[in-house]
Amino acid sequence: MNYIKLSAVCSVLAIAAGCTSFLEEDLKSKLAPDNTYTSSLGFEVGATGLYAIARSEYNTWGENGAFMHNGACAYEVLQISTDLCRMGTVRDGSLVPFAELTLNPSTLFVGSYWNWAYNLIGSANELLIYSEKNDNWDYPTDKQLYQAEARFFRAYAYRTLVYLYGDVPWVETIQKPFLLSFSRDPKIEVLGHIIDDLKFAKEHLPEDPDAVKEGKLTTWAARHLLSEMYLLRGAEGDYKLAEENALEVIDSKHYSLVKSRYGADKNKPGDYFSDMFLENNQNRSAGNTESIWVMQFQYNTVGGGVNSDDWTRRAWNPQYHAIDGFALADSLGGRGLAQIYPLKWWIGVKGTNATTAGEKEGFPGIQENGIFDDGDIRNSEYNIKRNWYYNNPLTPNKLGQKCPIDDKSWSQAQLFPALKKFFFGKEENLQLTGSYKDRTKFRLAETYLLLAEAYLRQNMPDKAADAVNEVRRRAKAADVSDDEMTMDYLLDERIRELYGEESRRFTLVRTGKLIERVKKYNPEARDLIQDFHVLWPIPQAVRDANTGEFPQNPGYEGYEG
Repeated sequence: MNYIKLSAVCSVLAIAAGCTSFLEEDLKSKLAPDNTYTSSLGFEVGATGLYAIARSEYNTWGENGAFMHNGACAYEVLQISTDLCRMGTVRDGSLVPFAELTLNPSTLFVGSYWNWAYNLIGSANELLIYSEKNDNWDYPTDKQLYQAEARFFRAYAYRTLVYLYGDVPWVETIQKPFLLSFSRDPKIEVLGHIIDDLKFAKEHLPEDPDAVKEGKLTTWAARHLLSEMYLLRGAEGDYKLAEENALEVIDSKHYSLVKSRYGADKNKPGDYFSDMFLENNQNRSAGNTESIWVMQFQYNTVGGGVNSDDWTRRAWNPQYHAIDGFALADSLGGRGLAQIYPLKWWIGVKGTNATTAGEKEGFPGIQENGIFDDGDIRNSEYNIKRNWYYNNPLTPNKLGQKCPIDDKSWSQAQLFPALKKFFFGKEENLQLTGSYKDRTKFRLAETYLLLAEAYLRQNMPDKAADAVNEVRRRAKAADVSDDEMTMDYLLDERIRELYGEESRRFTLVRTGKLIERVKKYNPEARDLIQDFHVLWPIPQAVRDANTGEFPQNPGYEGYEG
C-alpha cells in the first residue's frame, strides 16, 4: 500500500513522521489517504497497514518494502552483547559492530530501527488525523476503535525509540510544510505520551479476544505493554500502576498459563511448553490460552510471511549441516546459520562433552543444567536440543550415531544446545530462509514476570516470589523463596521462560542491569562495554538533515560520517 511507504527522501529524515503526501500526488487508481480514509472499510485497510509495518521489524532482505534490509535479522542486535548470547563464526557485517561494540551513527541497524519506528509512527499519525475528518462510520464505536489501534502502534514504536536512543522527537501530526528543524524531547516526556496513548488504547480496544480476528489487538495487549512502560518510566506511583495493569490481564479470566498438551501434535512426544512454539500453535484457535498478541506470519497463506520475514530460526539454529554426516532436515529445524548462539552460563552443558568449569569463558561455576532446576520442562529435550544424531544416508558409516557437542563445535557455532522454539523446516524446501511461524509478542507468562518486577520495585519480594512461582510451578520447577527473590533472580527467570523471545537488551536497560550483567556473563563483550553503550547513537543521516540543534548521545560525539 503506497500510502504507508515513505519515499527515499523521507527515510533520510524519518522523524518527519509520515510525510507521505509531501509530493502532493493526486492518486485516483491507487490507495492514498484522501481516497482510502473515507469509510470504516478504508480505516480497516489503514489499520492493516499498521500491523504490516509492525511485523516488518522482523523483515530482513527487503521484500514487501522492509525497513530492516540488507543484513542479518535485525532482531539479533537486541540479543547480542547482552547476558544471553554471543556472535557466531558467521560474522555478518551488520552484526559485527554490535558484537564488538563499535557501532557508530552510520551503522546500518542504528538507522534501520529509527526509520522503522518513525514510519510506523507516521502512518499511525496519518490514520489519526483522517479519523478526525471522516464522518462516514459503519458503527459509532469505529472511530475510537481505529484510533485505539493507531495509538497502540504509535506507543509500540516509541517504546523501541526510547529504549534504544533515549530522548527522541515526539511527533503526533503530519508536518506541512516538510519540517527539518526537530529537537529531541526528554525521554520522560515521551514516556508520558506513550502511556497516554496506551491508556486510550486500553479503554477502546476490544475486550473479548475470542471476538477478534487472530493477530488483532485487544485491551489486554495494551494493558500488558502499559505495565512495562510504567516500569520503564519509574516515576512516583508508576510501579503500583504497573502492578495494577498486569493484574488486570492476569485476573481477566481470558488467559491462563498453558499446563496441558494441545494442538495437532498433542499426542506426539513433547510437552505443553514445547507445544506453544510448534507451527500453528500460537493462536487461541489452536488452543493456546496464553498468547495475548500474536504477529501473523503463516506459511503459504495470503497475508502471511515471505522469505525475508523473521529469520530468527537462522539466527539461533546451529550450522549442523556443515558437519560431515549431517544433511538438512525439517526435524532438525531446517537451515540454521547460528549468527548468534547461547552462552554456557545459563544454558548449561547437559548431555554434551563441553567443559563445565568455565575458565575458558572467563568465569567459573557453569553447572551442567545451567540455571535450570532438575525437572524444569523448559530445559527438556523437547525445548532445548542437546542430542544430535548423524542423519545423512550418504555417510552410512556415521548414520544414526550420536555427534557429541564439544567446546570446538560450540565455539564454531556448528553444534550446541539449540533452542527448539525456533525450529522451522519444510521438507519441500529445506533452504527456506523465513521462519513462517506466527510470532507471539506478548504472552501471560511474561505478564506474571512484569508483575513480579513491579513488586520488587515496591520492595515486596514475597509478592514477587508468588508471581514468579506461578510461572515456575507450570514449568515443574521448585518455588523460589522470598529471600532468593532479587532482580537478578527475576532476570534469570526471564531467560528460563523467555529465552530468545524477549528483546533482551530492552529488559536489561529497563532494569538498569545491562552493563553489570554483560561484564559478569558475556566473555565477548565484557571488556568492551562502557556505560554509554546503554544507548545507541542517533543516526548520522538524521542529524545531517536536521537544521536545528540535534545533539548526539554521549560517547558517540565527534563522529564524521
